[in-house]
Amino acid sequence: MQSEPHAELVAFIKNASQIMLFTGAGISTGSGIQDFRGPKGFWKTHQPVMYPDFMKDESARVEYWNQKLIAYPSFKAALPNAAHRACVQIEEAGKLGLLVTQNVDGLHRKAGSAEDKLVELHGTNTQVQCQTCKAKSEPDSAFAFFEKHRSCPRCECGGFLKPATISFGQNLRPDDLEKAEACANTTDLVIALGSTLSVYPAAEFPLIAAREGVPYVIINRGPTEHDEMKLVSLRLEGDVAELFPPAVDKALK
Repeated sequence: MQSEPHAELVAFIKNASQIMLFTGAGISTGSGIQDFRGPKGFWKTHQPVMYPDFMKDESARVEYWNQKLIAYPSFKAALPNAAHRACVQIEEAGKLGLLVTQNVDGLHRKAGSAEDKLVELHGTNTQVQCQTCKAKSEPDSAFAFFEKHRSCPRCECGGFLKPATISFGQNLRPDDLEKAEACANTTDLVIALGSTLSVYPAAEFPLIAAREGVPYVIINRGPTEHDEMKLVSLRLEGDVAELFPPAVDKALK
């Protein structure tokens, strides 16, 4: 059951024309995707594999693929929830500047977010990519190979395959950073949805806008690293899928 929309959030959305939406793992937990950095997050029980280690050590590659295999069934089965659809509503209303997501689950694309309005800062699990020739392909066959052979799948060129995500120790794509920064400099409202705002440089983008006096709204279940900043205009505690969609519905009526 949707909650009564928060009046101030409704007003912010209604009055804005170029909204930057910034989303993290908390927007997808309602779709069955495990959080990574929350109290029960994936990284509480698993040690991330660094990208340089992946490239030089087969045991690191096997550990990386083991971790991905654990999470893959939930990623594959997941469907967008009301919060993802609310992001699309904002886009369809002509109010979206850019949707910047830290998530690799591909749910914004599944919900219908347009490619030119979406930046997946940390890549996506919906494809695998060769680390040598950079070719991308569907992931099922690579996961099937790993599950059978317990060795890192390889591209036809001989390069190592990995999901097309940005690993720890791997550089973000410059084009994505430039696009997100450009939006942060032109937006008139920033809404952070389901992020602990603890991973940089990603979490810097809402602050770029907020430092210019743009309203900054945070909706998250649990604390974020921006909670105590005076730059934050509105902080709502709770489930993004319960708090955000009703506000969008009311603002766009």
